[in-house]
Amino acid sequence: MTTDAIAKNDYMKFVTPALTCVILAGLFLFPRFVDNPYALHLMILLFMSTIMGQSWNIVGGYAGQYSVGHAAYFGAGAYTTMVLMQQWHIPPWYGVLGGMAVALVVALVIGSICFRLRGPYFVLASIAVAEILRLSAMNLKDFTNGAEGILATDIPPLTVGGQVVTDFLSKVPFYYMGLLLVILTVVVTYGVQHSKLGYCLQAIREDQDAAHSLGINLTLYKNVALTISALLTSLAGSLYAVYIGFIDPPTVLGLDISVQIVLICIIGGIGTLYGPVVGSLVLVPLSEALRSNLISEAIFSTGIVTESSAVGTFLKENLAHAHALIYGVLVVIVILFMPDGVLGFLRKLMAKRGNGGRVGAPSVCQAKETSGGAA
Repeated sequence: MTTDAIAKNDYMKFVTPALTCVILAGLFLFPRFVDNPYALHLMILLFMSTIMGQSWNIVGGYAGQYSVGHAAYFGAGAYTTMVLMQQWHIPPWYGVLGGMAVALVVALVIGSICFRLRGPYFVLASIAVAEILRLSAMNLKDFTNGAEGILATDIPPLTVGGQVVTDFLSKVPFYYMGLLLVILTVVVTYGVQHSKLGYCLQAIREDQDAAHSLGINLTLYKNVALTISALLTSLAGSLYAVYIGFIDPPTVLGLDISVQIVLICIIGGIGTLYGPVVGSLVLVPLSEALRSNLISEAIFSTGIVTESSAVGTFLKENLAHAHALIYGVLVVIVILFMPDGVLGFLRKLMAKRGNGGRVGAPSVCQAKETSGGAA
């Protein structure tokens, strides 16, 4: 490592925590200066997306176990919270704990079954188990209300010592709940990444047989990673259920939820601390732009396609429902041109600029990875 690289590394060690503190301060003050409900709604969606991606990253990114059935834990948190609140009138902050307990049981059952398999067989098994849960929720009508779903009619106010902390009548309480959960998931992921557990998971990801030959208990560490991931994912499910106020099996247990969770990490950067954050910053605005026809209007404003033409009419009527197609195209682009995700692509650009375009010279990013600070 050259002297310049060491100096830049020390500089980044100072700048990164300072920049993190500034961003956190800005996020905590955001509702005080922005009271637009749609802006707060976007931020809450961004927080939920980050929580889901960060949770999957522990088992998928660090342990290399590509689960495509995380909707099971998301749905476990959502359904447990809503059923406890609507049928037994238990406040959602206690229901969250129930959701985590159910997700823990589901994770242990799924892990004990699916971790006997590897590669694509594990992926298919995780999908199958999540589908079993979705069909169970669809048919257990006395418990889950079946396809009709559960509608939250009233959320009790949060009181501490007889004083009302919040009544959940605005989006601000959900904003702060989402922000605190994001901080929790990032801290947990950072702790996993820099612990013995994280090193063992990364060894399993690189070569399971080699890791096993070194004495690493594959089943134990995989199940621990899945358990942590499931608990955090259930928190996102509980937040979603209370915030939206309605759930049904396709909404919280559907395969598209699992795929969306995986896409967040693939696009942002698998196995990195901030990859899910970057993936959420890409997917959530894109999803909202598709839903509100902003992309169609942008195309019309360029004059390339007129709104009254046949192509314009087709785009206006169908582009808002083509999010799965757009996501697929985006994933293909990322895999072909940014195999390390958007975050990895940006790091390479920064490293190239830092080296003056020289190929093979040591960069700040390479120096950080060498010293174990890859995140």
